[in-house]
Amino acid sequence: MNSRPAQLAQNMRTVARRAGVSSATVSRVINGSSAVKKETAEHVRKIIKELKFIPNPSATTLKYGRSNTYGLIVPDLTNPFFPEFLLDFEEVLVENDHEILVATTQSSEEKLTNSVRRILMRRVDGVVLMASEMDTRSIEPMLDHQIPIVTVDRRRTQKGCADVAIAFEDGFRDAVIHLKELGHRKIGFIGGSEGLRTSQIRLQAFQQALQHAGLIFTSRFVRAGNYRVDGGDTATRSLLEESNRPTAIMTVNDLTAFGSLRALHKAGISVPSQMSVVGFDGILLSDAVQPSLTTVAIPLKEMARRCLEALGKMKKDISKRGPLLSVSGKLVIRESTGPAPPAKNE
Repeated sequence: MNSRPAQLAQNMRTVARRAGVSSATVSRVINGSSAVKKETAEHVRKIIKELKFIPNPSATTLKYGRSNTYGLIVPDLTNPFFPEFLLDFEEVLVENDHEILVATTQSSEEKLTNSVRRILMRRVDGVVLMASEMDTRSIEPMLDHQIPIVTVDRRRTQKGCADVAIAFEDGFRDAVIHLKELGHRKIGFIGGSEGLRTSQIRLQAFQQALQHAGLIFTSRFVRAGNYRVDGGDTATRSLLEESNRPTAIMTVNDLTAFGSLRALHKAGISVPSQMSVVGFDGILLSDAVQPSLTTVAIPLKEMARRCLEALGKMKKDISKRGPLLSVSGKLVIRESTGPAPPAKNE
């Protein structure tokens, strides 16, 4: 019986004969070499598709020291934002003849360490790490193995490590201006988990947005959430206990906004006639809830391309500090925002 490498070689020779090129050329095309002319590479890929030839990725990795695979580490697959980004990132990779290896951390340093170990075993060409709050020591093994890393919204770079930041400042500014134009002057804010640097960045972005719009920041209108539905629900019920309460609530992400909508519904408060709500992320469910959610939509495909761009730059020279890139969201106005209710006599 022929061995697997022998079968692989035989199939490559079949592709080579059909395409009218050498087996070496087929191998270079499979491994993304720039030494093959574009027209020739396209012709060979067409033949590979016709013959339904599937190369052995393990053999390729052993021979060339690279896998044409990028790793993606996400903190929480139960948050729709991350699976939606995963789909877009995978699509961008496929367009560039790369594969994806997905791992999760569930906000645990131990699980992050295990994910890093899996990635090292697969000898990936680079990693996108969406867990912005982590101990730098966890990623040092990847840097030691010359694997470039792109973090998301960490807003810091280092040797071999780039970052793609989300411009919360732009998104909150557009959302606050929208609310101001509707007559809202008292705007509450439900942020992320206390003690996280990312939560502080988003709160500061909201404060800057109010200042830009000429509105007053009121600390008693601010609550901490946990980036989840239950956190938004609890924080909203707390805001409703305030005297002279806000007429609009800006939230740190869409899941928090869903929790806010739930709490308002239970309290018998109509949205948007009595309270307006704005989310941030633009996940698909934001257009499915009732009322549909006004939100700042993050362009996930653009963010995926930015991540791949950063990885490509670092692969050329991992000894240098990685680039700091960013993406801006777009305000999507739906049914959850409307004119501010008439002011009551205090």
